[in-house]
Amino acid sequence: MELLKHDEPSLNRSNKTNGQHFLDVRSSSYNVARILRLLLWSMLALALLVGALLQWGSYLLISDQPLPSHLDGAVVLQGSILGQKARVAGAVLLIQQGRADKILVSVPRESYWGQAVAPVAYAYNEKLYGQEIVSHFIFCETGDDVDSTEGESKVLFECIQAHGWHSIAVVTSDYHTRRAGIIWRQMLREKHSSVQLWIHAVADPEFRASKWWRDRRSAKYWFLECTKLMWTLVER
Repeated sequence: MELLKHDEPSLNRSNKTNGQHFLDVRSSSYNVARILRLLLWSMLALALLVGALLQWGSYLLISDQPLPSHLDGAVVLQGSILGQKARVAGAVLLIQQGRADKILVSVPRESYWGQAVAPVAYAYNEKLYGQEIVSHFIFCETGDDVDSTEGESKVLFECIQAHGWHSIAVVTSDYHTRRAGIIWRQMLREKHSSVQLWIHAVADPEFRASKWWRDRRSAKYWFLECTKLMWTLVER
């Protein structure tokens, strides 16, 4: 009997230890389940985000505005060879529709081989569109130091002022419109200009807006332009 009395505290301690171990295991299982649920919801949110980017990611870059019935000029920004041709064609369409009086085309002052670009561009577009359409063209030359949309906008603004225009549409590739709009509006505010601005998007043959992730070149343009857009927003 004396031995049993001495063993009672040991039994109690053993029961308490077993109970505590059960509670620890239960708590641990609850934490694991909680972490798994958190991982599951995180993966689901990530999948939805990726799906949304694939479906609507191009609209992060595109900002096309309805144009007024009349504009003093359509301003064509520089781009790749195919992109530039598409932009000029978009501006020509505005002339043909009677919505713009003139086309201001941004061109480098010289080619890689020191040849003046404006006369060559004039002859090319005259052959492509005819004398009547090309008579609406004005070429604005940029120097070697212009290597960005922001720098180009400042040079083009001087040409716009020289012609006394009050309403313009900046014509550029669809993927470039949102960033171009931010840069041009900022530039006009800094110049305290009263020029009215619209951004006009044209479909670029090198960028598939609807299925950009399925085409290597479109994906490259998307990632590069997103990076530039984020940098532009940070700078502002």
